[in-house]
Amino acid sequence: MRQLRGVSNIPLPRVGITVGDPAGIGPEIARKAMEHPEVRAVCEPILFGPSTPGEIERFRAGEISAAAGQAAYDAILEAVAAAIAGRLEAVATAPVNKEAFAAAGIPWHGHTELLAHLTGAERFAMMFYAEALRVVLATVHIPLADVPRALTRETVEAVISLAASELPRFGHPRPRLAVAGLNPHAGEHGLFGTEDEVVLRPAIHACRSRGIDVDGPFPADTIFLRALRGEFDAVVACYHDQGLIPVKMAAFGRAVNVTIGLPIVRTSVDHGTAFDIARRGIADASSMVEAVKLAARLGGRVRDKG
Repeated sequence: MRQLRGVSNIPLPRVGITVGDPAGIGPEIARKAMEHPEVRAVCEPILFGPSTPGEIERFRAGEISAAAGQAAYDAILEAVAAAIAGRLEAVATAPVNKEAFAAAGIPWHGHTELLAHLTGAERFAMMFYAEALRVVLATVHIPLADVPRALTRETVEAVISLAASELPRFGHPRPRLAVAGLNPHAGEHGLFGTEDEVVLRPAIHACRSRGIDVDGPFPADTIFLRALRGEFDAVVACYHDQGLIPVKMAAFGRAVNVTIGLPIVRTSVDHGTAFDIARRGIADASSMVEAVKLAARLGGRVRDKG
């Protein structure tokens, strides 16, 4: 086992890197991240899934297939099992393809829900972490038309509470949270929809009564800018694209997808499988490198506590 540079008795955390869909850029960025000097300096990276030329050539580049979806799924199962058993301190995942998962008969749309199922997590959420901006999603991979029904007071309270409890691990011991409104102008006191007043505001007040530093709902067109300027440590977004658009505008390639609420550490990239450039050797591994480095940082803290 490799050890922390300059400190002979401190082993590096072991980070499992899953290669994602082998028909996409996952194997390339996983390999690049594994070999990156900044990664090698902070962890012992271990690849899971098809990664050698011989293994990858079984899958046609850029093509959705059940075989590729199954291979990506199997790698996740193996890495998560190793993390649960204590053989890894963290897992960093390359992107999977949701259509390939479906073609393989896998009932989960992506990593987040699958990881919660595998680890038995009941309270979990997707957070995108970057030095410039942190965003936690109240809903994830559901149609936009279903978002208002999914945003109940209970679910919003749970996400706010989870964000408040998890952010200290990321260097924010007393996190200041903001909630983005669902409707234009955060509903303008009911003129443009009732969800902000009926669901979001009561959930925020309930969390504040428990000592959580959270405010809102704020108009979504300005709250992310306020967070970028340092007024808040994280923003709770109501739906997938509401949160991901500002993160990717502010820090694409440097943001890391973290599943909070799991009993294991899991990070991932801020992009998809990029089938259009698969196996051309030009994929940017920056986000994968950042994901592994953050996994190592969080996993190292888990090891220290254990």
